[in-house]
Amino acid sequence: MNSAELLNLGDLAQAVNDWCHEHSVEPVSGQAAMTLNERSIRYYRTLGLIDPPEAGGAGRSYSEKHFLQLIAIRLLQAQGLPLRRIQELLYGRTLAELREVRRRGLQELPAKPKAGVGAFVPGESWQVLGLTPEFGLLSRSGAMLSPEQIEAIRRILTGHREPSSFSETPKNSPSL
Repeated sequence: MNSAELLNLGDLAQAVNDWCHEHSVEPVSGQAAMTLNERSIRYYRTLGLIDPPEAGGAGRSYSEKHFLQLIAIRLLQAQGLPLRRIQELLYGRTLAELREVRRRGLQELPAKPKAGVGAFVPGESWQVLGLTPEFGLLSRSGAMLSPEQIEAIRRILTGHREPSSFSETPKNSPSL
């Protein structure tokens, strides 16, 4: 978004969502919705997180500063900061300062694992299966091993070839 362009509320939300998707910026699990909508922007406005709309014709009244304020909010939410702290950090920031927040925020984003092996997806349920007093096994909900497979893993972990005396059943763990 350039400094001369003005957007309506819906286009502003879409521009922020597109930018966040392009840069893999997501709020920490459960803190905020994965996508920004007009209602969220109005709410942020009532909290003083973004400036009031500019006077403009045909409903296009949101500028680059509004865009950068919302980008900064999303970047800080991705770090797990609550809205109250975000408000303290962003209040009164100039356009140049908000550009710097965006630049630094992108540099500080943690590398995200690709979905697939080893990737924890927010809101996903996992099960913990105790194997020995020292080892456990994590599995996605619904992914179960047979009793024979569990026993074989236990024997490998304990260095024994005979069946083990551990017989723990899977326990549900909190969502990650």
